[in-house]
Amino acid sequence: MNIQNKLLWVFSKIKVKKQLFFIYFSALLIPIILICLFLLINARHLIYNHYKSVVESDNLRVKSIMFDAATNFYKIAEDLSSDQQLYDLLQTEYSNSKEFRTACNKYTRIFNLLANDTSVNSLYIYTANDTLSDYNNIKYASYEIQNTDWFRASVKKPGAFWKTVKRTDKYNNHYWELTLYRRIPLVAAKSYAVLVITMSNNYLKNRIENNNLFTIISLNEDPVFYCKNRNLIGTSPDLGINRLESYFQYAGKILYKNHTTMSAISTLKPYMSDDKLYITTLDFQAMPYLKNVTKTYGIIILFIILIPFVLIFIYIRYFSARVEILRKGMHKASGGDYDIIDSFQGDDEISETFSDLKIMINKIKKKEADIYVSQLTEQKFINRQQEMEFKMLASQINPHFLYNTLEIIRMMAFTSGNKEVATAIKLLGKSMRYVLENTGTSSTTLKKELDYINIYLSIQKLRFHDRIHYTLNVQEGLDLDKYQILPLLLQPIVENAIIHGLKDMEETGRITITIKEEDKELLLIDISDNGTGISEEEIQELNANIYDRDKASEGIGFYNIKQRIKLCYGPSYGMDIQSKREEGTLVRLKLPLRNITEE
Repeated sequence: MNIQNKLLWVFSKIKVKKQLFFIYFSALLIPIILICLFLLINARHLIYNHYKSVVESDNLRVKSIMFDAATNFYKIAEDLSSDQQLYDLLQTEYSNSKEFRTACNKYTRIFNLLANDTSVNSLYIYTANDTLSDYNNIKYASYEIQNTDWFRASVKKPGAFWKTVKRTDKYNNHYWELTLYRRIPLVAAKSYAVLVITMSNNYLKNRIENNNLFTIISLNEDPVFYCKNRNLIGTSPDLGINRLESYFQYAGKILYKNHTTMSAISTLKPYMSDDKLYITTLDFQAMPYLKNVTKTYGIIILFIILIPFVLIFIYIRYFSARVEILRKGMHKASGGDYDIIDSFQGDDEISETFSDLKIMINKIKKKEADIYVSQLTEQKFINRQQEMEFKMLASQINPHFLYNTLEIIRMMAFTSGNKEVATAIKLLGKSMRYVLENTGTSSTTLKKELDYINIYLSIQKLRFHDRIHYTLNVQEGLDLDKYQILPLLLQPIVENAIIHGLKDMEETGRITITIKEEDKELLLIDISDNGTGISEEEIQELNANIYDRDKASEGIGFYNIKQRIKLCYGPSYGMDIQSKREEGTLVRLKLPLRNITEE
């Protein structure tokens, strides 16, 4: 008997409840605990390495910035040390200060350097030439200056060296700045000068501070000269740096102000210098985040273990209690009754819930069918209502009687020689004929609709004269006789442009109608004016009101146009209004070309 058979034999001798508990502990609980612990340790390791990599990368970035800045300072010092014009300026003995200032003004290299290099905060040259005076960037090295530590060190050292210098401004604010000192030998005068270049802390701040990391920079044993926190500048915080090592480097956790912090510390020797810059990068968020992740993972693991255990325990008890019911169901299935779900009857909550669900589904289906029928009925009612409103609008006066009367008046005006009146009545008669012919119809050709608009605008031009001009632009290749459109669709828009858009125009008022296709699927009709326009708030209110008849009020024409397009062509098409103050208004109709083209 193999292992599998032995296990099956053992399982067959114990209760189902114990079998399930054994399987749960051996196949689920213990593996979950081991996997969760592995994931927790691995996640901590990954997060720790990530933050360590971040501070190392940022430390390297700051190190590169400092190396570039220090190298640039060294090059500036070397260039000035070998500048013959500067030698001549410093070695010449001047008869008076005016002569020196004239010569100093001709030497513009230092001025140009300060103007073009933002990394330099200040640059001064101190010389023992007593014929010079303090002017611009040239300073006389008095007895007090010559006895300073930095001046004596500059005289003794043949090359450049760095120091951290404390400076106090006129407001009594203290600053610590990184400064380069370089002796300039004046061979002809058998003397020397000292070049002093101070690095700009603002330049370092702009280059370094582009993230949430904390950077501390110090030189040799000197106090900190750069830090994101100004309170640390001028201090010597304990960062665990071994300054006896020729090159100190560390990445990992350190204890800073009684808090464990992720850090990266490295040493930088400036170009051609024995000085050491210690660059420290701190991430105060790393360790708290790692702690929070551990805590969160621990809680999750606890829930992962506890919740399944409770659920499994409840389910096993429930499952073992219903084994007999399941056995009976299986017995029915073995007898040929496979419709177990429908035949699974009982008086418990599960059976009642299933029965209620079936009843609910049937009711939902019936209600959806009723709603669909109701929507169809409502849509038919809206269509009929719109059609009746249109017919009522067109039949408010008897068009036959009015047209015949206008024809009689036109002939009387023509007979009496008043051709202008006769023309006006003729245009009005044509307008009425178009309305009469399209009463009760649902479409007309685009050419007839535009002819009617042309007649309407001609009548308005007789009224307003030079206040109104109009232009019709039709895309080349469009045959207007082949396109069908709802009758009397454009006239309310044109009328609105005249009444509201051009109401304040004394002359040069213009209405432009543009007809064009788009993507072989849409017919676009643009009606624009160059009137006063309306504000953005009014546009939003107007666009909102054309969807609501109760709020449409004076914009009932736009509301009717919107409804007619929607009912005839569908909700994807309609009208859009655009306007700007003092620039005019554009109304665009978007119609489906495929639905209105006659075959």
